[in-house]
Amino acid sequence: QVQLVESGGGLVQAGGSLRLSCTASTRTFSSYRMGWFRQAPGKEREFVVGISRSGATTIYGDSVKGRFTISRDNAKNTVSLQMNSLKPEDTAVYYCAASVRVIVGTSDVNYWGQGTQVTVSS
Repeated sequence: QVQLVESGGGLVQAGGSLRLSCTASTRTFSSYRMGWFRQAPGKEREFVVGISRSGATTIYGDSVKGRFTISRDNAKNTVSLQMNSLKPEDTAVYYCAASVRVIVGTSDVNYWGQGTQVTVSS
């Protein structure tokens, strides 16, 4: 069982930045692919970005390419999401995800965090 705890959400103005972090409680963090999803009110959970076990490979959703950057630190069991040039449409609950498979959709995920709210005001 892997527990994921997100932090760093909050309220920011459009054009601003936020950094989300996720800490995993497992001794085998480096064996998991990691990712971030988001869910806005009334919408389905959406893939944001995925990262390989080493961190060498990343996959971004089209809506965040060029604005968001994912990274991981296997020594600290953390994965981070740097979000720049935020837009009101980025407002959502952001979820950290872990999987033994490549993450490109919700069905790929083995473990979810509890989520952290990001609100971007116009």
